[in-house]
Amino acid sequence: MTDYEIAVIPGDGIGPEVVDAALSVLKECEARYGLEINYTFHDFSADLYRRTGRKITAADMDEIGKADAVLFGAMGLPDVRGPEGLELGAQVEMRAHYGLFSSLRPVRLFPGVESPVKAKNVDMLVIRETSEGMFAGLADEHEPSDESASDRMTITRATCEKLFDVAFSQARARRKRGTPGHVTLLHKSNALRSNVLMEKVFDEVAAKNDDIGNAKFYIDAGSMYMVTNPERYDVVVTENIFGDIVSEIAAGLVGGLGVAPSADVSLTHGVFQPSHGSAPDIAGKGIANPTAMILSAAMMLEWLGERREDDRCTKAAQTIQSAVESTLATGPRARDLGGTAGTQEVVDAIVSALPA
Repeated sequence: MTDYEIAVIPGDGIGPEVVDAALSVLKECEARYGLEINYTFHDFSADLYRRTGRKITAADMDEIGKADAVLFGAMGLPDVRGPEGLELGAQVEMRAHYGLFSSLRPVRLFPGVESPVKAKNVDMLVIRETSEGMFAGLADEHEPSDESASDRMTITRATCEKLFDVAFSQARARRKRGTPGHVTLLHKSNALRSNVLMEKVFDEVAAKNDDIGNAKFYIDAGSMYMVTNPERYDVVVTENIFGDIVSEIAAGLVGGLGVAPSADVSLTHGVFQPSHGSAPDIAGKGIANPTAMILSAAMMLEWLGERREDDRCTKAAQTIQSAVESTLATGPRARDLGGTAGTQEVVDAIVSALPA
């Protein structure tokens, strides 16, 4: 009997390559921990749209949503655009359809990986709100114009309350693993009315979680602190577009997007993908760093383990994380980390580092 149904969307560029890498690691863990996972593959790539005009629909997402989780590679090609001029990306539609309000983006400076800053103990979780904020108006009626264009930012109390509950819960869980247990809000309430509400709700939720420390910075100053003193941060929570930016700043502190996983989650659904894009310039060359995708697969197992109280998934997730850490410490390392290893060499090393 199958334990879990996983929908797999490889996507564009290096997406299929890093997904294959993650599946190799997952299948090794299945054998070790007695897991039965069935993978169903779906193509909603930008390349498919270019060839056929077909893109993901609500009916597609209803069907995919029946799976226990979604494993997502990378999607989008710079030269493939919709009628409004935006790149195609099914992940945006899925965030709206499933109500994936929280994108969890952990970054950690692993032994053996160099950082461009002096800090040695970078270990933070950036939580990006992904259902509203500056993306709230993506479905609004748009009148094409060469003279003006606008986007809207919308913040709601309901989403903020859920988002901040996740932030404080994550800080509490991380504290058990040795981090300070602290939440920082990055916002712009001095200039944006929507962020005044966000700050107000944050203060209310923080007051209900007085066992967890908290702080607030304006996004501009907070971004500077992330570079000059990243060790001050444990859990960082912020608006959609701010979170998109600062999570990549955070990734840059620990070696880049090649080691930066993510999970877009709601209370019922989870989509797991690396933070990097499709990188079409290196697609097919066998040199993409698969680490972020493999760590995203580990996040998927951890999430499933928590939801189903399944220790097998939890142990498998921990095993993958340990194998990745060991491989990064000793090598081989991918080219974006200063090494010479190709994708398969990194995968083979991680699989070899898994306990028997």
